[in-house]
Amino acid sequence: MSWFESFILGLVQGLTEFLPISSSAHLRLTAAFAGWEDPGAAFTAITQIGTETAVLIYFRKDIARIVTAWFRSLTDKSMRADHDAQMGWLVIVGSIPIGVLGVTLKDQIEGPFRDLRLIATTLIVMGIVLGVADRLAARDEIGGRHRAIRERKTLKDLGVRDGLIYGFCQAMALIPGVSRSGATISGGLLMGYTRESAARYSFLLAIPAVLASGVFELKDAGEGGHVSWGPTIFATIVAFGVGYAVIAWFMKFITTKSFMPFVYYRIALGVLLFILVGTDTLSPHAGESAG
Repeated sequence: MSWFESFILGLVQGLTEFLPISSSAHLRLTAAFAGWEDPGAAFTAITQIGTETAVLIYFRKDIARIVTAWFRSLTDKSMRADHDAQMGWLVIVGSIPIGVLGVTLKDQIEGPFRDLRLIATTLIVMGIVLGVADRLAARDEIGGRHRAIRERKTLKDLGVRDGLIYGFCQAMALIPGVSRSGATISGGLLMGYTRESAARYSFLLAIPAVLASGVFELKDAGEGGHVSWGPTIFATIVAFGVGYAVIAWFMKFITTKSFMPFVYYRIALGVLLFILVGTDTLSPHAGESAG
């Protein structure tokens, strides 16, 4: 991997990680369209450490409060009713599905799941799901002024059941094209949560899963020596800087705007991908590493 490729891929990772359009799909497609070798699941997982570091910094006050309350609740029973302490447990509970499935489906994630036809399908299907969820949320608002017809839930209403559902939604993002934020935000909206609450929990829930995945891949990469370390670290730094800016923009965007632009984009990209593969302009395995 060249330094130019790593810069572009790091830029793509930072731009797409937090938007509901799938960063793993865009890394895969960028390589395929440019005629580069597929960066692979290991590169994706390692560069996600950069974008997840941006989450840690952006939500540092929330995270510090949650972690502190959670540790206190281990020895102080009175703290177990505290919302922040409960959030700590709910992030742990919500991380179980992706942890189990990530290990179980590791070979599929690194192989068959990267087929461009599957990516095109998930882009379209999850785009439609996000569109439906967004329309249902919009129906609970009057004239775009956010005066609720029925009260939508916030993170204070989050329980174990909803936390697990969020977790299974996040686990769907193991398939490129689904989008971690897209799946969890869609799940949250369908369960009746506000856009801001769904997005905030989506970002918090991703922290353990993404960091664990990145560390896991770092260990394997170190033993196997199949990662270009210089370019990969550079891409991770680029992803961090761009990712932080995207989080700040996205959290402001969702308070007043619809997710429909992302829905249209996902569907259009999926259809275009099907056309390119269907006309043999692009191979469904374009750019895949021979190893």
